[in-house]
Amino acid sequence: MKYQQYGRIRAPFTLASSIALAYSISFSSISGAQEIELPRIDIVGREEDSRKKIPGTVDVINQKQLEILQPLSLQDALKTVPGVNVRGDEGGLGAIPNIGIRGLNPSRSQKVLLLEDGAPIAPSLFISNASYYSPPANRMSGIEVLKGASGLKYGPSNIGGVINYLSKTPEDGFKLTGKAGDYGYQLMEIEAGGKSESNGALAGLNIIKSDSQGYQNNGYQMYDILIKGGVEVTQDQWIGLKYTHYDNNVNTSYVGLRPNQYASGMTANPAPNDNFLAQRNAVDLNHSWEINSDAKLNSLIYWSQLQRDYWRQSVLSRNANETIYKACSANAECYFGRNRQFNMLGLDTRLSVHYDALGIKNESELGLRLHTETQSNQMVASKTFARSGRLSSHEENKANSIALYAQNSFYITDDFAVIPGVRVESYRQTRSNIFTGKSGNAQNIETVPQLGATWQLSPPVQMYSSIYKGFSPAQVATAIDEKGVDQQLAPERSTNMELGLRGKADAFKYDGAIFSMDFSNQIVNQSLAAGVTKANGGKSLHQGVELALGYELGGGWSLNANGTYIPVAKFVGTSSLGRDGNRIPYTPDLISNVGINYEKNGFNTLVTLNYVSPQYADSANTLAPNSIGTLGELPSFTTINWTANYTVNKAWKVFAAINNVLDKRYIASRSPDGIFPGAPMNFQAGMSYQFN
Repeated sequence: MKYQQYGRIRAPFTLASSIALAYSISFSSISGAQEIELPRIDIVGREEDSRKKIPGTVDVINQKQLEILQPLSLQDALKTVPGVNVRGDEGGLGAIPNIGIRGLNPSRSQKVLLLEDGAPIAPSLFISNASYYSPPANRMSGIEVLKGASGLKYGPSNIGGVINYLSKTPEDGFKLTGKAGDYGYQLMEIEAGGKSESNGALAGLNIIKSDSQGYQNNGYQMYDILIKGGVEVTQDQWIGLKYTHYDNNVNTSYVGLRPNQYASGMTANPAPNDNFLAQRNAVDLNHSWEINSDAKLNSLIYWSQLQRDYWRQSVLSRNANETIYKACSANAECYFGRNRQFNMLGLDTRLSVHYDALGIKNESELGLRLHTETQSNQMVASKTFARSGRLSSHEENKANSIALYAQNSFYITDDFAVIPGVRVESYRQTRSNIFTGKSGNAQNIETVPQLGATWQLSPPVQMYSSIYKGFSPAQVATAIDEKGVDQQLAPERSTNMELGLRGKADAFKYDGAIFSMDFSNQIVNQSLAAGVTKANGGKSLHQGVELALGYELGGGWSLNANGTYIPVAKFVGTSSLGRDGNRIPYTPDLISNVGINYEKNGFNTLVTLNYVSPQYADSANTLAPNSIGTLGELPSFTTINWTANYTVNKAWKVFAAINNVLDKRYIASRSPDGIFPGAPMNFQAGMSYQFN
């Protein structure tokens, strides 16, 4: 397998230099016993009763659960959350996330708002929000998933929900973690940190190097660096700074297996010369100010730059047996690169206030976000394998937005709260092409209201409900065509409703909700033959139920189960595509996950079973596979995973995992260019050691 750079420059990185840097950070600080929390924006909250204040479904995967699950990617962990559908990606091992919530198409996670410590991690929010980056699971301490009206405060493209990844806070000492598995999988992680009680300072780093040959010989090499720290400015103010660097080279493509190749169990890479390269740098600056016992101000300045290069060999033809590529010669343009760079800069500040008014308790949150982003988009046609070729297209796109948010919780009684809120988003998009010039659309102003309520019926039972307007802006590539013409596209809008019950009684806990998402507008192709031409039109309706259950069986045994049933996820009305009644692609009507866990004397083992019902690959709901494998139903499948963890002593832990224990072969997705099988049986084992 080739790991070629094609003009990209990796950041200097050696394992020896990283260990030296980690050692200096770890042992140059003065150790203190005081617990320090760095400022960040949480979407659920760290308080014990924070879930009870949210009028929507809430799921939190904490650090202990992540250690028990031993996920290869964050998407593997999200499979345990009700309402979430994770589609297999063409990159393998979660490099390119495809996450859908409540029946929304998971392709490139475009209908889900992805955050890390409260900062957006999609390449952009208004230009092209297709996700090409997922941080490694090993450096996360938790995952927050929020569905319902409260998600509006965090930005657009959150119709389905908001997912917030929580990075680890540095701990005193020096920790090494190593993993190895089949298919050449290996991972090395270094964690180091220290704190000073004298000046309230905390600093640390996390370095991960991982690579694999890949299940389909589509291997990768990945580096990830996190540097994080903070200082207590005054007794009631904290400043935190985080820097991340991510570099991944994946030997993958849009090209999948042809039907006969899949049927024969082919394990060779169908596109061995294609490569996806991603490099991301990001900085978050957080400030937290406890103004008084009733008021708190949190502010976040975020910046990120993502370079995404996709090099592909030109395809001549396809058939059921193979993909035939264009041969390379001195005068042939046999490769092309779709290379993009995204820059994002923003300020998000929010004030929380507790006060008494009208004879009742109130809790208000006021927010302001300033956001700007740019995209440089190049199509490079090359005449040589070295990929140094001519520029066939170049674009410079830009978007700016100002958003205001206000929410007030009226505590009518100690047990009943009404929570209205509104978000106003003003944004403008421009598209500039070297061949067609610069153009833009008019200033867009979107008002997004919400109304929620929580009612503590009894100590073990809380009812919650919300109704809100969903909003997702048209992205630049569809809002303004290649000739610079404003397509007058309205944003995608929906009316969302949710009603649920949650609670805990003794050894039993539960959370169940029914939901409805009624889209009044979707952006669709003007006709089947129109290709990139888009138009307003096409309604859809999503209705279903989520249920999560947990029970402590005793003797160290526990059971956790969840399921999502979506009987309705369909296009409504007669649109220009004629899809009335057809089901939304990649929306199984049933997803369920059951886990049996045993924990005693430092030993933990978990067996999970995940079921996904049949789903369609296209909006026409094509049942029979076509000759090249891009269309057809995806049959149901069930996978079983097993993990084990053992804490030898306070410093030393060992762990192992087997995924897809029964080696079930199934179709994870049908891309626009072939079949991508799910991961076969694979195993990993490793250990970690904490030096103090």
